[in-house]
Parts: sequence; C-alpha cells; structure tokens
Amino acid sequence: MNEPRDHQVRPLDARSLRGLAHPLRMQLLTALRRGGPATASQLAAKLGESSGATSYHLRQLAAHGFVEDAPEHGKGRERWWRAAHGGVSLDGTLLKDPDPEVRGAADLFLHELANQRTQELATWLGTRSDWSEAWTRASDLSDWTLRLTPELARELGEKMHELVESYRALAPADGTPDTERVRVHTHVFPTHTD
Repeated sequence: MNEPRDHQVRPLDARSLRGLAHPLRMQLLTALRRGGPATASQLAAKLGESSGATSYHLRQLAAHGFVEDAPEHGKGRERWWRAAHGGVSLDGTLLKDPDPEVRGAADLFLHELANQRTQELATWLGTRSDWSEAWTRASDLSDWTLRLTPELARELGEKMHELVESYRALAPADGTPDTERVRVHTHVFPTHTD
C-alpha cells in the first residue's frame, strides 16, 4: 500500500537542496502543503508576490520534483499545482559538504525554516483571541533545559517524533465538530552556559 502523499517525506540531496533553498520556493511549497492545490496566480495573491515570480519558482520546484501538476483541478488554461510530498528531511552531512554552495543552501534552508516557524507562532499569538477558550487552553508554549549526551538528545527527538506520529491514527473523522489542523514544532539543540 502506498503511503498517503501528505505523510511522505523526501530526503534532500545536494541537488534538490539547491533547488529548494530559496525563501519564495519554500513559502510556495509550504502553501501548497497546507492549503492544497492552487494556481500560480492564487499563490501570488496569498503571498503578496507577482504571478510571474510564483510561476517561475513553481516551475523550478517542479524541475526538482517538489511540486507537480494537479490537472483534476484545472479548467481551461489555468495550471494547478500540488505538493509532491508531505515533507522533506535534511541530512546533517549537507551542512559540512565540501561544496560551499551546498553548505550555503543548507544554511539558507534551515534559517528560512526557522523564520517560517517563528512567523507561524507570531500569527497564533496575534490571532489567539479569535479562537475558542478550549483552543486557547489547548495551546502550549513550553520549554525545558536538560543535560543530555548527543545519544540521549537523539533518542529524545526520536521519541517525540514517534509520539506525534501516533496521533495521526487518533485523528477525528472529517466533519467532527471543533476539529482543526494543529501545528507541532519541536526543537532539540545544545546551548552553552555563560
């Protein structure tokens, strides 16, 4: 059985990373993953860009296999696009690649990812009064500081991923009242003490 497209994760290699590591491309791919199929014009309006720029970058994403045509949505001359995968994974070795272009693309990718997550959080904070009290109480902005070895930190990350993935099977059926998409961000990273 094939895994649903929105659960598939594509590993990045040096070539595909260079094709994705651009702020607008990453925004376009995120918009398609979260909002579903769309045209270049619709995405341009949503992101405040020109349709020429979105068209160009969608074609670049398609050339690298990140997006594909969604012909079942199109009528006439409109070209509809959809995300080809639900996510990507970055192999940490790309951050130490001998090619400075690859290292720069990996760095840009990670910084843009952090920017997107910061923007998501800021949007939630700015609109939380629009949500019900139940959703406001259900939100969480916790953080912890632990003393761990790299092995324990990796184990912690893997267990957090397993826990989050286990909730996919618990997802209520479409149409269940008070059901929303929920974003979960995890960050595990070392810090130096002063």
